[in-house]
Amino acid sequence: MTLCTPARTPNRPRVQRPHSPPGGRRRLRPAGADVSASIAVFLIALPLSLGIALATGAPLQAGLVAAAVGGLVAGRLGGSPLQVSGPAAGLTVVTAELIQRYGWRTTCAITVLAGLAQLALATLKVARSALAVSPAIVHGMLGGIGVTIALAQLHIVLGGTPQSSAVANALGLPAQLTHARPAALTISALTVAVLLCWPRLPGRAGRWARKAPAALVAVGGATLLAVATGLTVPRVDLPSWSSHALPGLPEGPVLGIAAGVLTITLVTSVQSLLSAVAVDKLVAAREDRGRGVPRSDLDRELAGQGVANMVSGALGGLPVAGVAVRSVANVSAGAVSRASTMLHGLWIVLAALFLVPAIDLIPLAALAALVMVVGIQMVSITHIRTVTRHREVVVYVVTLTGVVLVGILEGVALGIAVAVAVAMQRLARTRITREDRGGHQFLRVRGQLTFLAVPRLSRALHQIPTGSEVTVELDGSFMDHAAYEALNDWTTGHLAHGGTVEMTGPSGGRITGSPAVTSAADTAPDVTEPAGPDAVRAASPHACCRPWTPWHNHQCAERPAPPAVPAERAPRPTGHQLAHGIGKFQRNTAPLVRDELARLAREGQSPSQLFLTCADSRLVTSMITSSGPGDLFTVRNVGNLVPLPGEESGDDSVAAAIEYAVDVLRVQSITVCGHSGCGAMQALLGAGPDEPATPLRRWLRHGRPSLERMASRRHAWARISGRLPADAVEQLCLTNVVQQLEHLRAYESVARRLADGSLTLHGMYFHVGEAQAYLLSGDEVRGYDDVFDSVPPAVLAARAS
Repeated sequence: MTLCTPARTPNRPRVQRPHSPPGGRRRLRPAGADVSASIAVFLIALPLSLGIALATGAPLQAGLVAAAVGGLVAGRLGGSPLQVSGPAAGLTVVTAELIQRYGWRTTCAITVLAGLAQLALATLKVARSALAVSPAIVHGMLGGIGVTIALAQLHIVLGGTPQSSAVANALGLPAQLTHARPAALTISALTVAVLLCWPRLPGRAGRWARKAPAALVAVGGATLLAVATGLTVPRVDLPSWSSHALPGLPEGPVLGIAAGVLTITLVTSVQSLLSAVAVDKLVAAREDRGRGVPRSDLDRELAGQGVANMVSGALGGLPVAGVAVRSVANVSAGAVSRASTMLHGLWIVLAALFLVPAIDLIPLAALAALVMVVGIQMVSITHIRTVTRHREVVVYVVTLTGVVLVGILEGVALGIAVAVAVAMQRLARTRITREDRGGHQFLRVRGQLTFLAVPRLSRALHQIPTGSEVTVELDGSFMDHAAYEALNDWTTGHLAHGGTVEMTGPSGGRITGSPAVTSAADTAPDVTEPAGPDAVRAASPHACCRPWTPWHNHQCAERPAPPAVPAERAPRPTGHQLAHGIGKFQRNTAPLVRDELARLAREGQSPSQLFLTCADSRLVTSMITSSGPGDLFTVRNVGNLVPLPGEESGDDSVAAAIEYAVDVLRVQSITVCGHSGCGAMQALLGAGPDEPATPLRRWLRHGRPSLERMASRRHAWARISGRLPADAVEQLCLTNVVQQLEHLRAYESVARRLADGSLTLHGMYFHVGEAQAYLLSGDEVRGYDDVFDSVPPAVLAARAS
């Protein structure tokens, strides 16, 4: 069945672009949760902004300017609604070095230029490329910055003055310890003690006390102690705003200033984008599952950060970036829109104007202790465990050490070089062993098969006796063309001399097919080994034939008869593709699945999930999910629709399948899978009010809620892997998946299983032209983010198995 849509559809629903300001063109109306969250973030941001300004050597007012601009400008223009921006500890070392080298006014100009560079990068849509940097490098960079910050602030904690570099600070620490000032040390010790102990206060009283931010309590307590006891310690001294320094023309060597612009652009961009991704995960993990909060638009976030840096630098403020500490506090406090971020910036402005006498009472040692603890926490034990688990601790250590000893750009460059070397070493590391078990030869290949391993592979293969039985076990996920040719040529020759060859995966499971070897790009997915574009498996003797070839509108099975057979005696094609397909199944596939099907016949079916998808002939469910007999309970209909209970009007087939799968088969998950170019969605978009009520039109009425959802201003546009849909049809296809998942929750049996946690819901979208599957992001039970992210084939196979 082919469903067409007119070229122009006058009644196409209006849709709202994603990430538009809340309420369209209406003014922002912050919710109560946003107001309370903004106050919590403000109480954290105020002391941190002053402390970071102190650590950089910039005017203390610069920290307040950056915090206000980060809230008002980045909060309004950025693509991550709940991310809070401001002066970040990760920029402390960079900014301090620039101030020492070029002065404060030139540093402000460099900040403006870095903002322009971020705007250019956002225009080029390269935000997601920044996420390609190895996490070990990013964590190592942040850890190195944290160590540098801690060493510098430790001198102020002890009552002294930090040196110009981390090495100098470390070497000068023994002398500083011998001349520690008791007053500064007392203030610092109290600040550190409160910071560490406040989050761990026990009992109900502790739970109520923890509502106040630890940073505010620590700095406030140290200030009260200093005032009450009359300790003589250096304090904050905010000069008059009339004398606030603004940027000037850059003065210094061009290459040095360019390096400064590049460094600030790199650090602020990577930190902001990583923080935005982390905020999305935190929002999805909240009890409300972030309903109504759109996922981050990374390119827009990068542009917002660029504008904020331009404004901050122009107003004499520090560089701005997304800050994890404040963002976590914002999400945890229940913020629901960007209004909380903007309000926190407003509170900073009011404090800078009207709370100057109170701010001037804060001891500098308390701010230094606060920033020192933040720096120490940047060397995260969790990050170290993660990179160790992924065998990238060398990359982490080299990056951290390089940042501490020589600088951020140099340390990151060293980390990238080591990461590339580690990747090449892993790619080239291949272990090939051969074993003779009573005449049966076993050849094991551990690691990736590339051209570097071909000499050893060929040597091991040619040591196998001619005509012997051979089992080749491939334990790797990649084989390049040179290795493929070497293995395939040897296999063909070994078979020609009367030998046998069996290919197995890492677990010993047989790789289906005959002895010829081909890449996974030429065969169907198989769950016995890692799936992917370069996975390796065996194929049928005729490389052009795939398991779904009989339905591919060609007859590769109809080969010319061998010369020894006269043409008149050669079998003639029947011309019936179904018959050819059945014949190929009986010859090639049935022997391989007969035991499994016999087991299923004895034990009955117990599928793991209900898979509800469209009847479109281009969707081969077993192929795109790497599933086999007994894995999926599949329901197909036009448009992958789930009628709401009570609206079936005589057709209970979908409802019956849901009830049977959920209550009888006890499936663990339900997946609704849509696809690109869906004819049902095209028909919905092109339907007119006066068209006759044919059976097809009556069925498609169950898709009208999807049309309404797409046109609703309460729902942001669904996105696919970070981009907007190509057209209205793709938008409706994506929206329809989300809407049908909502319909599923209306079924009593589904709602009951969701409530007890024994059932999950998934959304899936298959782009036919790209042969790419996408999974719906967000919570599987309570809410969705309406974002479909691409998923590696191995993950899809794991989901289906």
